[in-house]
Amino acid sequence: MKKLFLLSTLSLLIFSCGKKEDNANIDTLISSKNVSALQAKKALIQADLAKIDEALAVLDVKKEEALVSVLTVKDTIFSHYLEIQGNVDTKENILIQPEMPGNLIELNVKAGQRVSKGQVLARTDDAGLSQQLAAFENQYALAKTTFERQKNLWNQKIGSEIQYLQAQTQMISAQKGVAQIKAQLAKTVIRAPFSGTIDEVFAERGQIVAPSAQGLMRIVNLSNMYVSALIPETYIGKLKVGTEVGVLLTSLGKTYQGKVRQIGNFVNPSNRSFGIEVSVPNPENLLRPNQVANLKITDYLSKNTLVVPTNVIQEDSKKNKFVYIVTQSNGKTGIAKKAVLKLGQSSDNFTEILSGLSDQDIIVTEGINTISDGMKLNF
Repeated sequence: MKKLFLLSTLSLLIFSCGKKEDNANIDTLISSKNVSALQAKKALIQADLAKIDEALAVLDVKKEEALVSVLTVKDTIFSHYLEIQGNVDTKENILIQPEMPGNLIELNVKAGQRVSKGQVLARTDDAGLSQQLAAFENQYALAKTTFERQKNLWNQKIGSEIQYLQAQTQMISAQKGVAQIKAQLAKTVIRAPFSGTIDEVFAERGQIVAPSAQGLMRIVNLSNMYVSALIPETYIGKLKVGTEVGVLLTSLGKTYQGKVRQIGNFVNPSNRSFGIEVSVPNPENLLRPNQVANLKITDYLSKNTLVVPTNVIQEDSKKNKFVYIVTQSNGKTGIAKKAVLKLGQSSDNFTEILSGLSDQDIIVTEGINTISDGMKLNF
């Protein structure tokens, strides 16, 4: 009926609403009673109507039936990530400085060498402190002997209290002198503050050294690496210590799994952000300080939720978000039905569905633009 109505309408348009020259031509042919010419004109019109009929048939099929691709929706775990850039660093990356200026008489390490905490790396000249220590130790030994004898006499009620106290004071003073010289001598010995690798050595044996911007050498420990990053203040409360983080090192083409180990308590007023530190394992010692890292921080996790590909979600004239689901499914056919959705968050080209779909619903993923509500679907 619908096709017949369209055909009739088009015929009416052709015969009654055509151009004036066509009407005039037909009227002229009728007036002239030219049968062959009228038959030829009729054949042309019938050919045009046949073309229109074929076009309508094709259009009717597209409106009534469509070939699509579908996907069954299932409960899954949905994660939302904050992606941000950070820098690789380690707190055990320092320049070794001499505490006591002087001639570098020992240099026991070279670049690339592994060292242990407390290991002697170098030694500077003590500038005569060893001789002073010997003299102070002799003074201390004499003062100690004197005090012990005076103490024995005092215990026997022999001698005065002042003599006993003077001997005690002299011994303590000499003892402190020895300790002070030893402390100064200890500064001539340069030890590793932690276990690590000597990255560079900047001095040579026999060189006069002192604390400087360059230092004697650099020691780095690559087993305690972390990534520092600045996070927008809108994420305060969403991140916790222990939150898992994916750390992508584009320079290595590797992704490491780290955890947030520290969250800053201060928001920088200039950029409205706070700092975090993410601990990163480094079993192969490939991480280096100042490498650039891309962080994927899980700031939202929902279990047993429904998700759909973001690109299948459409919007109607009323700003409603919707997808088409397949109803009356029978193997490879079904009927399209519009399902209005309430959306959650989106991540990795998938969107969380808060309402509007159920587990095991079948949604249309391809051919969406060719279908409408109630249309028969083939898939």
